[in-house]
Amino acid sequence: MDRAEVDSRIRSLIEPFNKKGVTITDDTTFAGDLEFDSLTVMDFVAAIEDEFDIIISMNQQAEIEKYGQLVDAVCKLADD
Repeated sequence: MDRAEVDSRIRSLIEPFNKKGVTITDDTTFAGDLEFDSLTVMDFVAAIEDEFDIIISMNQQAEIEKYGQLVDAVCKLADD
């Protein structure tokens, strides 16, 4: 799956969670820029897992701080 397609699909999933209308870039942080709390992260991760039929482990989640890292991780998981 190419990165542009993954990026596009994740952007549509993030919309309802992006309460402040932050402009999403690869460097956008979930905790800082988007102010996601742990419950929001769980809901957002669940939406991504359902959309791409993948599992993002707790260890992987802990390493993902920026939007671009998430897109790369989903690309890798979706290809496995």
